[in-house]
Amino acid sequence: MLDVGVLGVLGLNGLKNRFMSIYVFIYGTLRAGEINDLAQAAARRGLPAAQWVARATVPGMLVDFGQWPGLIPVADGRRVRGDVYRVDPALIALMDEIEEYVPGQPCCFVRHQITARLEAPLDGALDLPCQYYPIDPAHRASAVDIAQDDWIAYRQARPAPPGP
Repeated sequence: MLDVGVLGVLGLNGLKNRFMSIYVFIYGTLRAGEINDLAQAAARRGLPAAQWVARATVPGMLVDFGQWPGLIPVADGRRVRGDVYRVDPALIALMDEIEEYVPGQPCCFVRHQITARLEAPLDGALDLPCQYYPIDPAHRASAVDIAQDDWIAYRQARPAPPGP
């Protein structure tokens, strides 16, 4: 049964958008201005644009693979900063492709559900269930731990990694 108080706070459209939308938390190269910028990737494919919702954090720590980060889930209080977007289901398939994620197969990145903590409330709530792409810790290899909680700030401050 629907709590009338929730309906009063969200309104019917807010309730519909909140519970019928797919939200994703992105923390690395899918963020705006990065090498796999989600908006640019969607535009190249003619897909609906993702709608930015808020800055947020999730439990985890970052590791540096050189040109891209990985997020390893942890339960020790550390958090990773990123952005939450509302997306069309077609963008989930595109993000799976970018992250080289294939359900049921061993992959470096895996897609899971997480509760993101928003920096500003959405329809009165600070916690929002999201899809996200942490790495399988078995695939971290020699990636270096990152003490910072934000990939972009870290990437901009570090010396450029050697590359081809």
